[in-house]
Amino acid sequence: MNAEKSRLRIALVCNTAWAIYTYRRGLLRMLIERGVEVSVIAPRDRTFAPLEEMGCRCVELPVASKGTNPRDDLKTLAALYREYRATRPHMVFHYTIKPNIYGSIAAKLAGVPSIAVTTGLGYVFIQKSQTASVAKRLYRFAFRFPREVWFLNQDDRQAFIDQNLLVHPDRARLLHGEGVDLDDYAYLPLPRANPQTEGFFFILIGRLLWDKGVAEYVDVARRLRWTYPYARFQLLGPVGVDNLSAITLDEVQAWQREGVIDYLGEAHDVRAFIGNADCVVLPSYREGVPRTLMEASAMGRPIVATDVPGCREVVENGVTGLLCEVKNADSLAQQLERLLLSSHMARAEMGVAGRAKVAREFDENAVVERYKGTIRAVTGVSL
Repeated sequence: MNAEKSRLRIALVCNTAWAIYTYRRGLLRMLIERGVEVSVIAPRDRTFAPLEEMGCRCVELPVASKGTNPRDDLKTLAALYREYRATRPHMVFHYTIKPNIYGSIAAKLAGVPSIAVTTGLGYVFIQKSQTASVAKRLYRFAFRFPREVWFLNQDDRQAFIDQNLLVHPDRARLLHGEGVDLDDYAYLPLPRANPQTEGFFFILIGRLLWDKGVAEYVDVARRLRWTYPYARFQLLGPVGVDNLSAITLDEVQAWQREGVIDYLGEAHDVRAFIGNADCVVLPSYREGVPRTLMEASAMGRPIVATDVPGCREVVENGVTGLLCEVKNADSLAQQLERLLLSSHMARAEMGVAGRAKVAREFDENAVVERYKGTIRAVTGVSL
């Protein structure tokens, strides 16, 4: 490896280090193996240690993810500006709303080239509120600065263009999801053939947010468990997270006491939980391209999800899973019941089709190649 390549400095900035570690490990591995100095800039959490073990430099960043105090946001902007001025990264990738907005501005002020990756539009495009309106104005200002703005699905890209939030629409690019390591998420046959005697396990995996459709999921669990007592409804993911839509531990424990939900806590590695599931469910209100669904399909699990941006990219209705109407518990109940009553062969065929779709469209290797091409175009260094 030449000296120029070994000196290349690239930073990844996000509102959680966990997301960098969980979703972009393949990218990190490639960069580190090629001698790049990788900085992960995010609020400190338990993934700082494994990131540092991989060879990343971790920098703690103040981010008030669910706060709207301009003073806090200016602290984020100032911290990123100081970091970029001190370390002079050759390129920065920003993820999630506040790093996208304030990081893009800080990078411009520091004279550092950046890429903004919109991993999902969240409350800004779900809610009609003053906060959402302000966020859109900030997006429009900040997104004039990155070299490129990446979107994970066509709906999100089109929403920014239609609402005139991109001063340079020619810089919008479609990444089509962030990919799955097909070796890590290997295909597994369905765990049970006879639901009536062995049970049938639904699972919803992700941060426990109302925007993920958790209320609808719990409502349906109440209904279906009355008719099908062998059906189990699991939740896996962190509660009380730093988000405007967060669900509290007290609310989850109340559902457990009621006997409708099994809360499994949170896990670094979700593969065993996906492997034990008969169906993975995500009734989300809007997504980028949800990693959970890609992982579930890669492992051969049928999916039920909402017909919204992001989810519909992964689920081919009637082939790899079923789509339901957003914010509609009746529609969700109908599709979960349909899957529950389908034959073992039909569910297995959905799983096989899902694995094939992920291999065809969401292989992480293709995503890593996209990063390599962009880094080469911006820095002149081939990895």
